[in-house]
Amino acid sequence: MTQDDRDQRHRQRMERKKTVIDEQISKATDERGLLLVLTGNGKGKSSSAFGMVARALGHGLKVGVCQFLKSRRDTGEEAYFNRDPGVAWHVLGDGFTWDTQDRSQDIATAERGWAVAEAMLSDSGCQLVVLDELTYLLSYRYLDSDKVLEAIRRRPPMQHVVVTGRGASDALIELADTVTEMRDVKHAFRAGVKAQPGVDL
Repeated sequence: MTQDDRDQRHRQRMERKKTVIDEQISKATDERGLLLVLTGNGKGKSSSAFGMVARALGHGLKVGVCQFLKSRRDTGEEAYFNRDPGVAWHVLGDGFTWDTQDRSQDIATAERGWAVAEAMLSDSGCQLVVLDELTYLLSYRYLDSDKVLEAIRRRPPMQHVVVTGRGASDALIELADTVTEMRDVKHAFRAGVKAQPGVDL
């Protein structure tokens, strides 16, 4: 096969593909707030959510971030996004559950944090809400799942919500518009490499 033949076959494939994609785009006419769930055992769930924070800010949207479980205030993403007046950033945890080792304390902290999140979910001026690590608060039953899902369901019509964390429940997945599962193939930590600023922190 000559280079001209390969080029012609490529053009034909791309023309067919463009026809299919253009048809799909023309049928996508709804416009409403979306619920996105980023779950799975792989790295990158929170990072993906913070990428959406950057995208939203680029469009002039107001953003609220609730970080459950995590307690550290020295992450690169918080340092960067806290410079932007369009972001309300809240670190709401006491640390990972294997650090706290106190279920009653964890539940009380989760409930205080959820009050902050609930206020964001009722604020039509907040167009993107990130609920980072929320899945753990549901799977550990620190929060009432029905109450949380109802608050997400009743949010303002154009508000987007991103939920991150491993082990997303079937009910959360059912409610979501878009679900992405990150798969763990290989991780430097298992080879003895500590968390690195700019990559992990």
